[in-house]
Amino acid sequence: MTSLDRADFMRLGSIFAGSLVLGVGPSGCANRSGSAPQASPAAEPEGFKLNAWLVVHPDEKVTVFVAKSEMGQGVATGMPTIVADELDIPFENVLVEFAPAAAAYQDPQFHLQITGGSTSTASSWMPLRTAGASARAMLVAAAAKQWGVEASTLTTKAGSVIDAKNDRTATYGSLAAAAASMPVPAKPVLKTREQFTLIGKVNKRIDTPHKVNGTAKYGIDVRVPGMKFASILYPPVFGAKVVSFDATKAKQVKGVIAVVQVPRGVAVVADNSWAAFQGKAALVVKYDEGPFASADSEHLKTQFLKLASERTGAIPAVQRGAQSVPGRRLAALYFGHPAAHATMEPQNATASVTSDGVEIWAPTQVQTLAQLGAAKIAGVPPEKVKVHTTYLGGGFGRRLYADFTNDAVAVSKAIKAPAQVIWTREDDIQHDWYKPMAANAVSGVLDEHGNVVAMQHTVVMDSIFKPLGFPLPPSGLDSISLDSVINTQYEIANYHAYYVNPNSGVPAGSLRAPGANWNNFVVESFLDELAHAAGKDPLAFRLALLRKNRLATNVLETVAKNAAWGSPAPGTKHGIAFGFWNGTPAATIAEVSMDGATPRVHRAFVVADVGIAVNPTIVRQQLEGATNYGLSLALASKITIKGGAVQEHNFYDYRVLRIDRAPDIHVEVLETTGSPSGVGEIATILIAPAVANAVFALNGKRARVLPFSEAYA
Repeated sequence: MTSLDRADFMRLGSIFAGSLVLGVGPSGCANRSGSAPQASPAAEPEGFKLNAWLVVHPDEKVTVFVAKSEMGQGVATGMPTIVADELDIPFENVLVEFAPAAAAYQDPQFHLQITGGSTSTASSWMPLRTAGASARAMLVAAAAKQWGVEASTLTTKAGSVIDAKNDRTATYGSLAAAAASMPVPAKPVLKTREQFTLIGKVNKRIDTPHKVNGTAKYGIDVRVPGMKFASILYPPVFGAKVVSFDATKAKQVKGVIAVVQVPRGVAVVADNSWAAFQGKAALVVKYDEGPFASADSEHLKTQFLKLASERTGAIPAVQRGAQSVPGRRLAALYFGHPAAHATMEPQNATASVTSDGVEIWAPTQVQTLAQLGAAKIAGVPPEKVKVHTTYLGGGFGRRLYADFTNDAVAVSKAIKAPAQVIWTREDDIQHDWYKPMAANAVSGVLDEHGNVVAMQHTVVMDSIFKPLGFPLPPSGLDSISLDSVINTQYEIANYHAYYVNPNSGVPAGSLRAPGANWNNFVVESFLDELAHAAGKDPLAFRLALLRKNRLATNVLETVAKNAAWGSPAPGTKHGIAFGFWNGTPAATIAEVSMDGATPRVHRAFVVADVGIAVNPTIVRQQLEGATNYGLSLALASKITIKGGAVQEHNFYDYRVLRIDRAPDIHVEVLETTGSPSGVGEIATILIAPAVANAVFALNGKRARVLPFSEAYA
């Protein structure tokens, strides 16, 4: 057993209807006063930043509060699994509620209540284990007191405390009231890895039945008394402002009840969503289009490539070794178009602004910013804003922004009634926070033995960090925009990296593995080019640069074995790529042929070392899903700008992966460290370079542009 120190532990005690309510913060645990599980924030005692993670009920059920947003990645199953294992209860006894927005639920890494960066399991691992272990110890202590025996003589199993010597048991439900008055253990004892009964096992997802039978509530499903529907006409040009509008025809649409200007556009309010959409289409709006009105993709591409090649205004990010090294020098320029998140559930939120405060129902990834934004718009303290998190119909980083929740609050405030703002697919594609446009200039030097002795890498990309609400450091470096460049795992003695923030005017956002989803394509494509120039096998070339990194070499060697590297199916070729994201090393081999000018991926082999797989099935699903998502981005997903506005509208012109193009994906999960690492995004950054490298092996063509629809046109 592993012990934790008491230093970080705090305690509040209470019984609600015979239930044991236990909370644990990022560094400790505590009982707290509270009510039955609810969606609204419960008032926390002044000065205590504690999370109520679990409630043990008299009927043997245990409610676990999940502070992360469920968008398909499995936290509604994974988080409770951790608690249930340490608590020693059957998984079928677990109930789940999404936690309210409160400081106590903030992620210790981001200091926000947020779901992103593949951090959910890693950051919640110890707090949730501690909550379960502490509750178990308190239940044992209650039984020991009741029976007049030493707690050390008792064991637990399947939701009961067992006194084997005297042949008696007591269920957790029967002990909950007494346990609530027990002291929190000074050193709550955690299970060893060998003692886990649920962690690492295949447990059925809690959310699947609800999604199948239609009872899972997404943001778009929310209905509250007196609610109206609203659709907002946003200026089509980035940065444009509304000057005036004529709502005469909009108000003639049956069901439209109001047209109001809000900070980001003009809102049409109606009794139903269809009327709101039709009313919006009838609006006549005059805009001040601003300085971005003449912008177009080709001009921006030229500007970005010039900045990359000339390194204008570049900020040094990594300076290691000599600037000039003798040898054979290769160089390349890469360009990536913006891409949209394209979540299946368009952005939406419901808000109710009253004299008592604000209430929000939303599929959000960032409850803290939703709460703060609403407070500012409504003119109330943040604690007067309640945020109810629904299921998310996809996130991919799009819902890390509070624009759509702020809009709902603004509309509700204007009409003095609850309002649901709902976006059309066209709104969603044309008013996103996009995967940024980027241009990279990279060069490498090979010595006489074909070894990489130097590399320079310049990244031109709008800041991803700043739009999230975080200030850039004084240096101006954006660590997200530079991911996979400043934290490269390859051992290169003379390595120099630079960053240029072009401030292009195109909204830049966090999209699944932000920064890395582009930069790793550049790194892995260029390394492959260096390998071929050196006359070396691309796998062996990478292994030589990672020889001191056991985890990295292990995933590469494993994926090579699984794919039978070098022996692809007839008519195909193999391409390989390695990547590292939030503590997880992974590698992919793609088996590819060409269908005209389009790569056809027949099989993809993925290996990732995730430390501990809380639920192996969900981990595999995430690696498969991220592979398909990355392939979708690589094949044809592209945002085009003309006249300062996005030209794509819906899935007929913003192209995403269709099921007939999805490859057969083979996943192996390695677990070689003592705690979980991130899995939701890592495979996104691997598939594009693996495919591009396979295409080169097929026909000698290098892809230096994404998507492939442009690279191989």
